[in-house]
Amino acid sequence: MAEIRAQSFDGAAPGETIRVLTLDNPPVNALSFAFSAQLLADVEAAENDASVSAIVFAGANGLFSGGADVNDFNAEPTSDTKTIRDVIAAVEAGKKTYVAAIDGNALGGGLELSLACDYRVATQRSKAGLPEIKLGLLPGAGGTQRLPRAIGAQSALEFMLKGNSHSAEKAKDLGIVDEIVEEDVVGAAIALAKRVRSEKRRLSQRKAFIGKGIPAQAGPFVVSQAHKLLPPEGNGGYAAHKLVDAVEAAVELPFEFGIAREARLFEELVRSEPSFALRHIFFAERELSKIPGLPAAEALPIAKAGVVGAGTMGSGIAITFAQAGIPVVVVDSNDEAVDKARQTVMGMFMYQVQKGKLTQEQAWRRGQSITFTDDYAELADADIVVEAVFEDLAVKKGVFEKLDAIVKPSTILATNTSTLDVDAMASATRRPDKFIGLHFFVPANIMPLLEIVRGAKSSPETIATAFKLGKTLRKTSVLSANAFGFIGNRMIFDYAREAIALAEEGVSPARVDAVMKAFGFPMGPFAMSDLSGIDVAWHIARSRGDEGKGRTRVIERLVEMKRLGQKSMAGYFRYDKAVGKGREPIPDPEVEALFAEEARNVGIAPRQASDDEIRDRLLFALINRGAYLLEEGVALRPGDIDIVYVYGYGFPAHRGGPMWYADVVGVEVARARIEQFRAEFGPQWTPAPLLAEIAARGGTFARDDSAKALISA
Repeated sequence: MAEIRAQSFDGAAPGETIRVLTLDNPPVNALSFAFSAQLLADVEAAENDASVSAIVFAGANGLFSGGADVNDFNAEPTSDTKTIRDVIAAVEAGKKTYVAAIDGNALGGGLELSLACDYRVATQRSKAGLPEIKLGLLPGAGGTQRLPRAIGAQSALEFMLKGNSHSAEKAKDLGIVDEIVEEDVVGAAIALAKRVRSEKRRLSQRKAFIGKGIPAQAGPFVVSQAHKLLPPEGNGGYAAHKLVDAVEAAVELPFEFGIAREARLFEELVRSEPSFALRHIFFAERELSKIPGLPAAEALPIAKAGVVGAGTMGSGIAITFAQAGIPVVVVDSNDEAVDKARQTVMGMFMYQVQKGKLTQEQAWRRGQSITFTDDYAELADADIVVEAVFEDLAVKKGVFEKLDAIVKPSTILATNTSTLDVDAMASATRRPDKFIGLHFFVPANIMPLLEIVRGAKSSPETIATAFKLGKTLRKTSVLSANAFGFIGNRMIFDYAREAIALAEEGVSPARVDAVMKAFGFPMGPFAMSDLSGIDVAWHIARSRGDEGKGRTRVIERLVEMKRLGQKSMAGYFRYDKAVGKGREPIPDPEVEALFAEEARNVGIAPRQASDDEIRDRLLFALINRGAYLLEEGVALRPGDIDIVYVYGYGFPAHRGGPMWYADVVGVEVARARIEQFRAEFGPQWTPAPLLAEIAARGGTFARDDSAKALISA
């Protein structure tokens, strides 16, 4: 139950008291509209009590406050609604001294509340941050006006534009926190209130400055440079540019005018499409571990892990375990692969030392937690073993037959396959209930996505363990049913199909990629294929049999020519180490000629395609396949698909993922366009029945329950 606990303590003089208001709104002390109304009433009561000389804000549950309740952003406030802005306005107008006693997180509106206070005391474990930019918003309760007055506009911009949390030490160095204590932060805040008594030093009374040693005349230059460094407003930078405008107001305008500007900019953002999309991703991520119909189960402890295969993926998975503090044994009989893996592991940890993210001792300890061997017996006591060998079903089944005979009965066996049949591999063991797919993305130690692939007999305990492990490894985990390519790679197959088709019709790979980058992807489909390896795409196409046949002759010829992508310095594009460290794609007329030749061989005539057509064919291919996957039960929710594509494939977060994008353009518009493509290009464009049904109902995928109702029907 949400409550404000009010306690009074003796002040510095007889008859004086210090009022401590403790925020208790589990789990994160969110400053919702209702909770803010309670807090406002307690602030007003303390202000009206003549005996109170100072007011201390504190937080229960081991933290100060996680900020606003994001659900409130979708609500329409009434004239009676009270928000954290009202609380802060009361503090600003108050006659008392205010001290924030910060323990744990002080984020968003929580940090803004503390900035409205005269003093801030924190514990060593405290974190401070203004993460609103990650939801397509800016701090809307005075943060853009008070922070530049506390630490300077330049530092404030960096602090808010990144949206990251910072340690108490960093916050103190910046000038946000006044004192850091080991324990009893409330006691320290009371002691400070006694020392300063009625002294007030509101940040609103200060003048904002650019930065230490930077003259005020440099303000316009700093602001213009900030705008130049940001992506365009229409391509992910909308909120960032508005935030810069708000900080500019803090520097140029009196406080009360700056606050008004901030409020206006916040209201523009909270109703903007990018913010709606980012908030959709925020909520979708919180639904991921809710599995309908899955019995509750306790996750098994994972104290030791194993990895079979010391290649690029195996090395990355091993590093991921080590970073999470889980010792891992890597098994591989290829001495060359093991030597390369050792170099990769130590190179990664030393890089983190150079970046200041690890100490030498921490890097050494992590390196020592990874053991390389060719002896499977070293895995006997592992709690989980992840297979990461060549993408061949027979090879993988052989690995699991061997593992099943060696590891303890409670060990979970997992495959890192990106496309193959999880149940077929589980059948090679006597423990299909303890078998699961864990599809990491390259590089495994960096990419945040983990697809958890549920086998037909995977137990609730095994699934619960996989989700808990994902959290331990700091991955965003999405459950998929067992089907070719699962969620992500099954959809990318259709995406790549259209990219290749366009190239065969005479659209250069460079132009296709440019259109998708303009939409917001970090790279286009051809550069992405070069990065992952054209031989990988060819192997997947062949493994699909008849379904994988079709427009794959160019891929086959590129593999024959040893043009495998970045790793061979040539694929769909050329690469030169002198250009972008060998990672910048360089258009190659030879590949365009190859596409033209193969098109002539099969009778495909050149045609003109607009940028809109290029974009629609690739995006609507994703949407249509996503609808099929929802109908087939491969993906549980539209939001799960969106998470996979945002976190795993670079779909621009400010556009919400493919299924959310379908809602934005209109499901009926998408269906009609797909029908048009079927008439023009063939049956591969047959609309998914779910897509057609939602369109007929005038429904949406992510914004209401239409999709859920149809999926469960």
